[in-house]
Amino acid sequence: MAGHSKWANIQHRKGRQDKIRAKLFSKFSKEITVAAKMGDPDPDKNPRLRLAVKEAKAASMPKDNIERAIKKSIAGEGDDYEEIRYEGYGPNGVAVIVETMTDNRNRTASTVRSTFTKNGGNLGETGSVGFMFDRKGEVTYPAEVGDADTVMMAAIEAGAEDVESSEEGHVIWCADTDLNDVATALEAELGESESTKLVWKPTTTTEMDLEGMKKLMKLVDALEDDDDVQRVTTNFEASDEVMAQLDEEG
Repeated sequence: MAGHSKWANIQHRKGRQDKIRAKLFSKFSKEITVAAKMGDPDPDKNPRLRLAVKEAKAASMPKDNIERAIKKSIAGEGDDYEEIRYEGYGPNGVAVIVETMTDNRNRTASTVRSTFTKNGGNLGETGSVGFMFDRKGEVTYPAEVGDADTVMMAAIEAGAEDVESSEEGHVIWCADTDLNDVATALEAELGESESTKLVWKPTTTTEMDLEGMKKLMKLVDALEDDDDVQRVTTNFEASDEVMAQLDEEG
């Protein structure tokens, strides 16, 4: 899908900035603690924990932080967290999914609602935009692991559904329930991935111009700044020209 790289860009743009590093690590810690709490504290026996640890390592989170987060689950922390998904519309009617992990449902709902309102969006009911996305497993590899045919063959063997190869790298898609098995099989064939995670993949997209993108980024940035928010996904589509202008100004 042409829009995928643009859509992924929204998640990585801020990820490159050091100022949100601590906040990012805090979100990973929370996910690791909850994953360890819900299953086994040994990543080898707990697929969700293994994926959380893998994603944290891909973002260069120190090993000590990861181990500390797992220990917190053994000490009984993470008991109070609930996972709640919010759905709404941003500028130009773009669909927005906000995944949160919170120990205070009322606080989070209030903050998310006011963030949408202040930034030209509208919080909707659960399910109001979810139908525009599929829940998928996503595994990414750098371009140098092999050409498109090599990666496609490895992906088919691993049980994946689709592969998108470009100069930037390879994105392998699979059913959400197959992610752990597919990622493990790919690792045996292609080595360690750049990232392995569950994502909301847009099935329809909304075209955005530069002004729309600026407003959308403001909304996404404000949502991501909330400690309760784990991940924000949108279904925007933007031309390379618009994204280049946005990067220049951003």
